[in-house]
Amino acid sequence: MRKNDIERIVSKTNLISVEGRSRLQKEYDYLWEDERPRIVREVSDAAAEGDRSENASYIYGRKRLREIDGRLKFLGGRLKALKVALPPAKPLSVSFGCWVTFENEEGEERCYQLVGPDEFDVAAGRISIDSPVGTALLGKKVDDEVIIRRPAGNMHVTILGISATRDN
Repeated sequence: MRKNDIERIVSKTNLISVEGRSRLQKEYDYLWEDERPRIVREVSDAAAEGDRSENASYIYGRKRLREIDGRLKFLGGRLKALKVALPPAKPLSVSFGCWVTFENEEGEERCYQLVGPDEFDVAAGRISIDSPVGTALLGKKVDDEVIIRRPAGNMHVTILGISATRDN
């Protein structure tokens, strides 16, 4: 990640779901306890072979170690800043963690969970509350008509359901 990417994420919402925080913590633990020690051993072994300037294993290992250290630093900072938020048990309006089902102008239904920017995965049905869709849906209720302003053009949707779980 480049510095601008990190600043962009850090300036966003600091909310995360229990599952999202667990995933970030597992990644951090894996990098710290498994991946980094393995790469350090590989770099050490490669360095023992002699001339480091032409040793591809040594050069790649050092590069990978810098990547791991950068990711660990980023994850450590995010894990400290993030606050776990639970969806309301019976949401009356769209809020963090809720599953929202809506219908677009063509009659297509979509269902998404609103999550923090560190855990969005559109293919898995999780979108960031900071995204244009997430921002437009926040605070809305069932049967509300919403205009979602997107770079691809405005999209008009009607909210069909709001739930704490995926099954509306």
